[in-house]
Formats: sequence, structure tokens, C-alpha cells
Amino acid sequence: MGRNKIVVLLAFVLAVAMLAGCSGNKGNGGSAGTEAEVRELVYATAKDINDMNPHLYPGSMPAQGIIYESLVENTPEGIKPLLAESWDISEDGKSYTFHLRKDVKFHDGEPFNAEAVKQNIDAVQRNGSKHAWIKLSTKLAEVSAVDEFTVKLTLTETYYPTLLELSMTRPYVFISPKDFLNGETKDGVTGYHGTGPYRLEEQVTEQYASFEANEDYWGGAPAVKKLTAKVLPAGETTLLALQKGEVNFVFTDDRGTDSIDVDAMQRLADSGDYQIVRSEPMNTKMIVANSSQTASPVSEKAVREAIWQSIDRETISRTIFGGTETPADALFSPNVNYADVGLEKRAYDPDAAAKLLEEAGWTAAGDAEIRSKDGRQLTMKLYYDVNSSSQKTQAELLQSEVLKIGMKLDLVGEESSAIAGRRSSGDYDLLFNQTWGLAYDPQSTITAFASDNAYLHTTSGIPRAEELYAKIEQVMVSTDEETRKGLYKDILTIVHEEAVFIPLTNGSVTVVAPSDLGGISFKQTQFELPFERMAFE
Repeated sequence: MGRNKIVVLLAFVLAVAMLAGCSGNKGNGGSAGTEAEVRELVYATAKDINDMNPHLYPGSMPAQGIIYESLVENTPEGIKPLLAESWDISEDGKSYTFHLRKDVKFHDGEPFNAEAVKQNIDAVQRNGSKHAWIKLSTKLAEVSAVDEFTVKLTLTETYYPTLLELSMTRPYVFISPKDFLNGETKDGVTGYHGTGPYRLEEQVTEQYASFEANEDYWGGAPAVKKLTAKVLPAGETTLLALQKGEVNFVFTDDRGTDSIDVDAMQRLADSGDYQIVRSEPMNTKMIVANSSQTASPVSEKAVREAIWQSIDRETISRTIFGGTETPADALFSPNVNYADVGLEKRAYDPDAAAKLLEEAGWTAAGDAEIRSKDGRQLTMKLYYDVNSSSQKTQAELLQSEVLKIGMKLDLVGEESSAIAGRRSSGDYDLLFNQTWGLAYDPQSTITAFASDNAYLHTTSGIPRAEELYAKIEQVMVSTDEETRKGLYKDILTIVHEEAVFIPLTNGSVTVVAPSDLGGISFKQTQFELPFERMAFE
């Protein structure tokens, strides 16, 4: 063989070897791929990302969180700058002046400035009825562009959670004014261009959505260049997709739905291809009881208390969540601001629960398995998220436990959107839900007690409802810290005594990710993840 042919052959062999080296397993769930492919994260989601208009509510919050941004950010150290570099608050607490970043553009190239801020917030305010749950929407009197990069918000009265509510994933985030439909966002938008670290590239309804890194992002281009949200049923289908490498990232989503169970997560971690990362406690998983449903036994306090005392939270924590979620004794965990108020604990005590029912007139005649009162059986419906295996398991456990004390629960699994609709309309007895989480609580969950889009039906049937609503109004405008603490204690005591929010566990965000993915961290919310901070090592 001639020398030239030997050189060519050696070069060919070397090239093949190099290609083989690039196509090895890089921690992407066992599937081979090039380095460019490895840099893509494909996460499983139980539902489509839906309408990504950030001024409405059907869209996926994890997806909206990487496309759109707010003026400020909520962090463990408090409120920090985001699209606003700094801000001033007037002495009376009624005016907030924000000084904006000057190096920010929307994904479509439009400038981010004071006029864009004004247009966005004004559009939100013109659709005020949709945002009644967020009290800032009722306090905001005027938005004015002082100059190109200075914007002033004027309130009708002092409202202490203003910065907190401006930091939320929605609605006070910013979309390019070119995407407005006839100058508004309430009836839809023509595009989804934000200022965030990722831009929406493609969406195929009920299949997937892909996002590209924003190379011009003011905070620096993300290291992970592509994200894909793949719609998959939770449970075995998602687990198989992970094992095959069709997806390589899962996390508890914006409803707290678990994509795979704890044992499956551990098996993936044991394989060496994946890692498990958990946040600190973020929220409280709970059962919401409709006190206004007068035709149902759930309208009685004794029935709600009996359900509370029939729940073995230790067993739920240990056997369903493998200890990754801790038993909850109250609506908020003690690490939530204003929530450590010494509420009386209701322990797991089936005998005490049965006694409560008996004293309330719910009796079992003869051999009857189910108690009755005034000719009506002690039967209720409990709605759970059909995509959550843990909710279904908890519902079945509770169904079994309350049957022992003469109560029947009919279990109904539905999509999360249908359950949210029931919560708003009041068409339910009992349903699974969760508090808003660290970034929002206690103020947002508590404000929702009086909102007809949230928990109004939950609370309106209790005897002290009007007192409760008055105290909620007072606490949101209070400027004295001690007064605020006292009001929060009163509010939490009322709903605790009435047992309308029945706590289960304190939940965290759990991530299953490739073992070589670094920079995994969490925000002060269970609704989104900072993908822009992640990078393959």
C-alpha cells in the first residue's frame, strides 16, 4: 500500500474514532447523541403549554417564566432588581418609581422601555375582573412614563405587598407591544415575544413546544441552547420515556403534579444516569372543603373536622412520598412569613372523628355502613387531578379511612383545568389543591379567600366570613408590622378553626435531571425553574 493511501486510511480511522467519542452517553438518559444534542433538555409535562399570553391564565407557568420577565424578582434575600435596576418608594407608600435597564429588547427586537411597561400594565388593568385575586390590580390608579427609562406607579392607598405582586410569574410581566391585538391583550395576542432568556420556537398542540436560547439576553445567553416541553401522561409513560432517553428532565409541575413516583425516581438515580434535586418546602398540599355547599354535609364544621382527624399524614409522608414531603398541621408551614402563630394541632384520631360526627347527629342506624342525618347520607365527592398518581393514592387512602367512621367519599379524577373551574364556580364538595408557595404567601393565598375566581365558595359559608374578609382588607393596607402580625394571626385562626383548608403535606419541587447537568437551583416559587442557570458539565 502506498504512503498516501496509508495516510488517508489513518485519517479516516481517526475521524471515525473522534465521531464515536462524541456520540457516547453524556448523561442524557442512556441515549446516544452529538454534543449539540446533549445540550438540549427535554422535559416531560402532563399538559400542553396552552395559550402563552402572560396577561391571562391558561398558559404553562414554567414556560411563561422563561419567556417573560417582571420588574423585580423575589429571592430568598428579598426583592431584587430584574427589568428595573432600582426603585424609589414615596414616604406615604403610594408611589413607586422604577428605573429601568437600558440594554433590554423584546425577542422581536422591539425596545423595552417605560412606554412598553405602561402599555403592558394598562392592558392588564383594563381586564381587571380577571385579576381580582391579586389585590394590586384594585389599588393601581395610574401608570406614567416619566421618561424613556423611568416609570411611575401610583396607588389609591398604601399596599405593602406591591413589590411581591409585581414579581409574580403573571400578570405583571411584559410582552412586546407589537404582539397586542387591537391595542389589547385581554382578547388574545398575535405573538409571544418577551424579554426572557428563552424564546418560543415552535408549538404543536398536545405534542410538544420547543424554546431557543435568547442569544441577546441582557443577563447573558443561557448555556443550554434548547428546551423542549414534551406532553406525556404522568406515571409509567413518563418513566419509560426517561429510560429510553426520549425525555431527560422531569419536575413537579405548576399544579404540584408528580410525573413519576418516588421509587421510580430513586431507580433512575441508582442507574447513575440521573440525579434527584429537591428544593426546601415550598407549599402546603391540602384538601379544600366547600363551606357554602349547603346541600352537602361538607357545609358542617363537624364533618370537615372529622375528615381532618381521619387523615394519617405520617403514613402519607412515609409511604406515598418516601419522606420527601413532610406532614402538615396547618395551612402554611412555619417558615412562611406571619404563619408561625401557634395554631392548635388536630392529630390523626379516628375515634375523636367518629365522636364528632355522633355529637353532630350523624348516626348509623342498625347495620348501616354509612351514617345519615335527617334522611341524608354522609356522602361527598372528592375531586383529584387525574394526572397525579400521588393525589389518587391519597384519595384512596382517605376514602378507606373515613369509611371506617361511617363516611363515604366518591372519588372523581379530572384534568386540573376542570378542577380549577369547579373551585371558581363552587361546584364541588372537596378537592385537592395547594397554597401558592413561598413567593406568594401568605398574602396571595389569603387574598384568594375572598376571590370568586379562587376560594370564595370555600370560605363564604362559615359564620365569621364577613369578619374574615374585613381583616383581609385591613392586613393588605396596614403599615404597622405589629398590627399586620395580629391580623394575620386572626385570619389564620378563623380558617383553621373552621377546617375549610385541610392540610396534608408540605411539598417541595423535585427535579430528576441528567447526572452531568450542573447549576440546578430553584426560585421562590414552585411554578418555574431557572433553566438559564443550568449547564452541562
